[in-house]
Amino acid sequence: MLRDLPVAVAERMTELEALDAADRLDGTPRTERLRQVPRAPGGPAVEIGTSAGYSTMWLALACRESHRRLTSYELLPAKVALARETVRRTGIDDVVELVEGDFCDHASRWSGVGFCFLDAEKDVYDSCYDRIVDRMTPGGIFVADNAISHATELGSFVDRVLADERVDAIVVPIGTGELVARRL
Repeated sequence: MLRDLPVAVAERMTELEALDAADRLDGTPRTERLRQVPRAPGGPAVEIGTSAGYSTMWLALACRESHRRLTSYELLPAKVALARETVRRTGIDDVVELVEGDFCDHASRWSGVGFCFLDAEKDVYDSCYDRIVDRMTPGGIFVADNAISHATELGSFVDRVLADERVDAIVVPIGTGELVARRL
């Protein structure tokens, strides 16, 4: 996949990344800077809200491909049991660690997070975001599910993230709506 980039493509990407970094350092106005999607940052992946492990399977496949680990947090014991069965039956235990408990109680363990997916009870989105955003590596990606389908409950959260100067953020209107933020 991305490891198998043609040499000319990889070299040009490196050149453009250096040009973009120089533009950012010399104060080039935002409107004139390059707009490019950077390579995925390194660092572990975190999932907040495992449920039965459906999204965990997708995330695990991406983690396996990018040689990283996924730690997934779930509060409810019945859901943890279902997720453990999902992980066991699908053979993704080589990249997945399931934690029964509240992510917020474990957040201090994290630094350099490259990816975070949040799909939990909507009343914890603010507290989870507050605890993860400063623990993300520059370029790290934060995704919160249900940004459109739960606009009533998440509207102020979404507005807050979109205005947060620590991230570039956008709501992507696919599925139930994904709030995607990239750590600056």
